[in-house]
Amino acid sequence: MERFSAYRVMWLLVFFDLPTETKKDRKAAAMFRKRLMGDGFVMFQFSIYIRHCASIENAAVHTKRVKSFLPEYGQVGILCITDKQFGNLELFHGKKPQEPQAPGLQLELF
Repeated sequence: MERFSAYRVMWLLVFFDLPTETKKDRKAAAMFRKRLMGDGFVMFQFSIYIRHCASIENAAVHTKRVKSFLPEYGQVGILCITDKQFGNLELFHGKKPQEPQAPGLQLELF
């Protein structure tokens, strides 16, 4: 059961602030978001995307992949946290607490 430990399972968060002044900038920002979603990330907030990873090694693979398609301009941050840390997240909609959404099911082939 060690495989599913809340300290081994990871969440990868990508934060970004990309320029959108020109058509070229908007296209680059849209392509970055599209590539994130193509790699299994889901939108958490408009400029924050998250991905559930089975291990720190799996998170490293996706971190490397995100780095490979970074846009030319803008700021991007990548944060890796454990499932245990992510479980301590408190979400609010206005003043009302909100339950975090359960991660989508992912198919893994071995």
